[in-house]
Amino acid sequence: MLYFPGPSSFTGEDCCELQIHGGRAVVHAVLDELSQIAGFRHAEAGEFSRRAFQNGKMDLVEVEGLADLISAQTEMQRRLALEQAHGGNSALYQAWAQRLTHARAMIEAELDFADEDDIPGSVSASIWTDIAALRYEIDVHVDEAGLAEIIRDGLKIVIAGEPNAGKSSLLNALAKRDIAIVTEIAGTTRDVLSVDLSLAGFSIKLFDTAGLRETEELVEREGIRRAREIIGHADLVLLLSEKPGAFHLDEAITDDVPVIRVATKLDRGETAWQPADADVFLSTKTGAGIAELLQELTDYLPDLAGRTSFAMPSRKRHVDCLRQASAALERGLATEGLDLQAEQLRLASDALGRITGRVDVENLLDVIFSEFCVGK
Repeated sequence: MLYFPGPSSFTGEDCCELQIHGGRAVVHAVLDELSQIAGFRHAEAGEFSRRAFQNGKMDLVEVEGLADLISAQTEMQRRLALEQAHGGNSALYQAWAQRLTHARAMIEAELDFADEDDIPGSVSASIWTDIAALRYEIDVHVDEAGLAEIIRDGLKIVIAGEPNAGKSSLLNALAKRDIAIVTEIAGTTRDVLSVDLSLAGFSIKLFDTAGLRETEELVEREGIRRAREIIGHADLVLLLSEKPGAFHLDEAITDDVPVIRVATKLDRGETAWQPADADVFLSTKTGAGIAELLQELTDYLPDLAGRTSFAMPSRKRHVDCLRQASAALERGLATEGLDLQAEQLRLASDALGRITGRVDVENLLDVIFSEFCVGK
């Protein structure tokens, strides 16, 4: 039994930790004994992290990073979550918030205490260069949200092509287990099947779709509709064909989505392929070309070699708040009148504060009364 006195514990409260054998029966027996003590109850889901947040031990970004770290399945997910859980993002947002607080203090001081001898005139004019630089830094940071999404949620790769082109066989080969039913009958796949893989430290979400063709069969038509829907959200498309000249791009594949043309069923030797006919040539039966395909997929993954910081917005909530802050700063730069400009900076501060869960107007007063002799 270990005792962790507050405020140095995880939650900031006095805590006791029981270290016992992990057998299910032992754990249940200990929990049964503890339940007999008056006032004892099971913790709610996430309660310890919530208490840590409420007691100022962690902010919301660090709490979310801890949750991501617990569920991380790839090396890149672990590194991204670790950056947040250890406060890398929070330190960046806090530094931005401090710059905003200082700017607001300069404006508020000029507005409210203009008659004081120690308040220089037009002191707020000096802060707008920094505000423009801050907005640029926020926009650059938001631009990395796409990379963070790939790391956290995985690169979405869709296997598409005509019926019987070998899509399900390729899914099974890459997953190294039987996931999809494989037959010679065209139109076997009626729904979207998916599997999660790890490649070069990244999460890969691989989708097998129904063969794209015109059909009157009701269930297959629904499968094709779902296939086109998932293709429309793909980061990369593997377009399969068992014969040259049959790589037909469906209208669901937009121009901005990369497409890798994959020639299949090479083991049959029935078709004379030319090097320019496809990007990758393979046979799922013999395994030939699978390594080359994996290398092609790796080349489409982000290059993070040598990168030491993974401070990037990894959740939509972060991105939304950052964009709100940037928009408020843009309005502040374009607005005339200190009152209106101060309001836009306040909105930007609130947006940043909502990311970490810390919005404190007292900081503004502290800056005003510490940098000037007001109220002496």
